[in-house]
Amino acid sequence: MATALMPQQYQDCIEACQDCAISCDACAQACLGETDVQMMVDCIRLDRDCAKICYTAVSFMASGSAHAADVCKLCAHICEACAAECEKHVAHMDHCRQCAEACRRCAEACHKMAQGAHTIA
Repeated sequence: MATALMPQQYQDCIEACQDCAISCDACAQACLGETDVQMMVDCIRLDRDCAKICYTAVSFMASGSAHAADVCKLCAHICEACAAECEKHVAHMDHCRQCAEACRRCAEACHKMAQGAHTIA
């Protein structure tokens, strides 16, 4: 989904964040449909937090913000927490497996982007 408006150096991270946010939103929705929703409360909360920070990171990168690297560092941290929570449920819930994988990819992309941005600055 590359556009002329998005800074090219952020493209991989932007795409990973978008994919992660969509996966987290889908996972939270699927968790709400599980038989034991109470067991999924932490997963749903982290899915929502993760989606929000991913969308925020995309916005900061797309605008070329000087604070994009800082937001991406936080995004990576929240993605890792979300992945760890989702991984607790992968044996029984495919949506959690997909979400955990997207979160791990996003965390890696955000770490790379944040490190690269700080070495350039």
